[in-house]
Amino acid sequence: MKESLLEEYRYFLKDTVRKTIDFSQTDQSRGIDPPPVEKPFAKDSTRIDLIPHGKWDGVEGIDLIAAIGNRKSRRAYSDEPLTADELSFLLWATQGMRMRIDYGHAYRTVPSAGCRHAFETYLCVLNVTGIDDGLYRYLPVEHELLLEFTDDHMAEKIVAATFGQAFIGKAAVTFIWTAIPYRMEWRYGIAAHKVIAIDAGHVCQNLYLACEAIGAGTCAIAAYDQDAMDQLVRVDGTDEFVIYLAPVGKTGE
Repeated sequence: MKESLLEEYRYFLKDTVRKTIDFSQTDQSRGIDPPPVEKPFAKDSTRIDLIPHGKWDGVEGIDLIAAIGNRKSRRAYSDEPLTADELSFLLWATQGMRMRIDYGHAYRTVPSAGCRHAFETYLCVLNVTGIDDGLYRYLPVEHELLLEFTDDHMAEKIVAATFGQAFIGKAAVTFIWTAIPYRMEWRYGIAAHKVIAIDAGHVCQNLYLACEAIGAGTCAIAAYDQDAMDQLVRVDGTDEFVIYLAPVGKTGE
């Protein structure tokens, strides 16, 4: 690879871009309202109530030192389903709301630059007790699942969209995070994109540790067919696109 191209891509990792921005001209500084903390949805959509924080049955937690020490990427999953309580806990741990500040801001269980939280969480559900196979979106404000669509061939489709990584099709559920860049661009302009990538790491690390608390495993996935994944989730690929995913399943360990 040409040295000039390497240098160009390394630039993304630096914060040099901040010196080139007139922050008085960002949409935030110009008084434009922030985008909402979650994508709008039709009020007559099919929604599933999740278990509230602290009321999860069978989620007893784990010592933090043990969770950190045991954390590793796990690609082998048993046939045991996740429960609705366990899924509720994982969603709270990765994108749960601690407090909604206003229309465009909320404190969550993970940090985010400028409290912008640029992600939506979609779930490819394959083996969760009481929840039909299909694609869902997490509604953090309501702490509910929004049904996007059901599909009897979700396992095959998500494996195909991840270049044939077969273990993903054996997971009970796969977390699929999309980015809505404008949520971060509204505040930071072209400096937004580095911190979106950093924030993705915050979210997935919480998933790793939360999985340790319920006898489950996960494996962060950054190798996927972008167009195929965007089509699978039914996002436009420009103003919203898949940025990261992680299958979750019981490990039997």
